[in-house]
Amino acid sequence: MQFAFTPEEILEILGEGQTEGNTEEKVVGIASLDEALPGDLSFLGNRKYRKEVSLTKASVVLLPDDFVGSPRENQIFLRISSPSHALARICEYIEEKTWHGPAVGIHDSAVVDPSATIDPSASIGPLCVVEADTNIGPGTVLEAQVFIGHATQLGRDCWLKPHVTVASHCLIGDRVRLHSGVVVGSDGFGYSTIEGKHLKEPQIGRVVIENDVEIGANCCLDRARFSETRIGEGTKIDNLVQIGHNVVTGRHCLIVSQAGISGSTTLGDHVIVGGQVGMVGHIKIGSGSRIGAQAGVNCDIEPGSYVTDTPAYSYIQARKIEVLKRRLPDLFKRVANLEELVDAQ
Repeated sequence: MQFAFTPEEILEILGEGQTEGNTEEKVVGIASLDEALPGDLSFLGNRKYRKEVSLTKASVVLLPDDFVGSPRENQIFLRISSPSHALARICEYIEEKTWHGPAVGIHDSAVVDPSATIDPSASIGPLCVVEADTNIGPGTVLEAQVFIGHATQLGRDCWLKPHVTVASHCLIGDRVRLHSGVVVGSDGFGYSTIEGKHLKEPQIGRVVIENDVEIGANCCLDRARFSETRIGEGTKIDNLVQIGHNVVTGRHCLIVSQAGISGSTTLGDHVIVGGQVGMVGHIKIGSGSRIGAQAGVNCDIEPGSYVTDTPAYSYIQARKIEVLKRRLPDLFKRVANLEELVDAQ
């Protein structure tokens, strides 16, 4: 994407901020502090990189309001409440101005059942399949080779990347974004063992995805055995996450890559699940809880908890135990010396 902004135009886009310094350079690129060159915009999103601010060659640097320091020659510091959010707003503006998305309408190669209802402002891309009784809302985009199953409903301004599959009878709200390879509504993993054989239990529920949810590439969300699997409003799910049947997440949860949530588990609002976390089924994770990477959760978690390890327990307790574990070699050595003294007497 090609763009060029003066510092004044950046300030106008953001609508806030205090500047210090001057530059004659236009902003034509975005880069990290250590890689930026003249003409680049950079930002301090994590305070552990604050030492790099004095070394960066960026022409414009987005900084927190309370950052102490002065710009170099031909450089501007733009102090703002949240540099990361400010950068996101700038990138959003660039995207809007330089990329207008696919054409409205139904591509000639798409297969759309006559009973499907598709808003005229929607975009149905090449080789998509839209089955009977489906409803696709205004401004929704299906990129190439998306499959939408029977009687599924998509709200307004959704965006489904190539090779997304949404099976039958699912309900997707407004402004939902599904990245490539997402499968919504696959059968839940349910079997009854009868006389040594695993017999399939029909999965006749649905998946409901509420407004403003984003789901990363190659995630699987299983349909419920009955009733529904539900992803709460504003929840963001990273790539390669497995959501089991009848799982319910609250609003504005964050679920990081390679996590697996077993069937009928419930997450409250604003829960953060680290990478490679595994959860057994039929447990409740309280609102505001945080679960550290690679934790194994096998019981209910109280609201506001911070847990880690396997089986998961308090993060503070886990850190204390980790300190003690590092002292074990010295402890064993001292015990061995004491045993030698006792034996010598």
